[in-house]
Amino acid sequence: MARKTYDFPVFIEKDEDGVLIASVPSIPGCHTHAKTLPTLLKRIKEAIELCLEAQKDAFVPMKFIGLQEVEVSFAK
Repeated sequence: MARKTYDFPVFIEKDEDGVLIASVPSIPGCHTHAKTLPTLLKRIKEAIELCLEAQKDAFVPMKFIGLQEVEVSFAK
């Protein structure tokens, strides 16, 4: 069986404790965290591979279009 290579955009945030959090918008539930960027990138690649393996019969790749910030007001 031939393997296909995909490029996935990864969204990276930093929480209030300085922990980096990575998520893959095109794969629901695919995310991980780490203290350093090299570790985070290694872990998210592993997470993507695991998610794809779990969804291999149902995976449909989506094309990344862009990122947009949306301002919303709310009362705390």
